[in-house]
Amino acid sequence: MELPLVVGVDGSDSSLEAVDWAVDEAVRHGLPLRVVHASLWERYEGVRPSFGTGRPSEAIMAEHIVASCAERARLRGPELKVSSEVLPEDAVSVLLHAGHESFALVMGSRGRGTLAGMLLGSVSLAVAARAVCPVIVVRGGKRNRQSSFGRVVVGVGDSTESPAAVRFAFREAEVRGCTLNAVRAWRRPAHEHVDHPLMADDAAPVHEERASTLLTDVLRDPVREHPQVDVHRQAVEGSAHTVLLNASADADLIVVGALRRHGHFGLQLGRVAHALLHHAECPVAVVPQRA
Repeated sequence: MELPLVVGVDGSDSSLEAVDWAVDEAVRHGLPLRVVHASLWERYEGVRPSFGTGRPSEAIMAEHIVASCAERARLRGPELKVSSEVLPEDAVSVLLHAGHESFALVMGSRGRGTLAGMLLGSVSLAVAARAVCPVIVVRGGKRNRQSSFGRVVVGVGDSTESPAAVRFAFREAEVRGCTLNAVRAWRRPAHEHVDHPLMADDAAPVHEERASTLLTDVLRDPVREHPQVDVHRQAVEGSAHTVLLNASADADLIVVGALRRHGHFGLQLGRVAHALLHHAECPVAVVPQRA
């Protein structure tokens, strides 16, 4: 049985962009698309959607939202199998539950919130930090969302954090027929700058070589499994979140891992994923990796 790609909708402009992105993604992978709306979304975001008039009841509004988004999906992907559903729960619970039987969850970066200063909707953040399947938050510029650059970027962290994200990124690059940039950030320890400024310069190549070696080790099996993917390896000096934010500017998708520790029930996201979800210039895929 094929697991569907699930897109969460709330009627906001951001969720309409997520629908468009999800349709294209489902077509690329040959997956059915499931459009899901939580009728209690208003608990999180609080105001009316960007379309519709008057003040319909919550039930009528929910039906209108999911029907409109499903129709939008069918018009964009005529051959795509589309299903839709309104579920009477809060949005986070609905999407986390759906994630157990999904290829991935797709969401917009902003809900129907009234807080203009929020860079990322509360629902998107909570789901990305807790889901058991990959979560794609559709954000960034129009060209990035429309996959105009022909480039997927994957951030390669420690070997225990990266395998699931790397495998996901390879599959994405393969179905898109685009290049894959595997990026590993490295930094010289602070004490080298303070105690041994001359030795610090000599040590830089050592740290860069370690980063390059880790890239080679992590990529070895995926490269063998996906020989047709054009892979570019990059060991870049700098903080990981800065390096990857810079890489997102001309990427169609950036992929990072999020370590899920057994027995931890709070948000499990990590600084790098958190920064990308708030500031990346392209869609962000957060791929859970069990510790």
